[in-house]
Amino acid sequence: MKINFDKYADGLVPAIIQDAETQQVLMLGFMNPDAWQKTQQTGTVTFYSRSKERLWTKGEESGNFLELISAEVDCDQDSLLLKVRPHGPVCHQGTDTCWGEVNESHYGFLSQLEDVIAMRLEEGDTENSYVARLFSKGINKVAQKVGEEAVELVIEAKDDDQEAFLNEGADLMFHYLLLLQTKGYRLEDIVQTLRSRH
Repeated sequence: MKINFDKYADGLVPAIIQDAETQQVLMLGFMNPDAWQKTQQTGTVTFYSRSKERLWTKGEESGNFLELISAEVDCDQDSLLLKVRPHGPVCHQGTDTCWGEVNESHYGFLSQLEDVIAMRLEEGDTENSYVARLFSKGINKVAQKVGEEAVELVIEAKDDDQEAFLNEGADLMFHYLLLLQTKGYRLEDIVQTLRSRH
């Protein structure tokens, strides 16, 4: 992998640090050739600290190291994307990321939907919320609804009505997310189980 350290006057290239598992961006640092070489040799991310004017291994004082998983250079060969496994909080302020975000997996709209389901369950408004109403009937009713939706999806899979198939798939997914939370789990628990089998 060729990196153009000569492109900028200070001989440094930006290194974007991303969690290899959650895909969250954790921090931004800078590397010179010596920092990059040490990172490769040790498997632990080392930067060039502009304030200290020396090589600086992330975690050398806190113990919160960044274990290098993979590295890529961008199309102009003047910036790096380092995928890491963080050992502890990344930011010196004690947060998971330097932007104060929680470093957890996010599944786009499905995660948003999980949050809405959790909010409806917490509010418990059985009069105005379908989620709260179904949940109030107990685990057997929620599980039964998942079974019904699964059967309907299988029936639609045999036909050529794509819209009906997708709608039934959405219904099944929605009720499955509700069942997970009824049992005290979330989608991340299923992903971890699948990952353990991979």
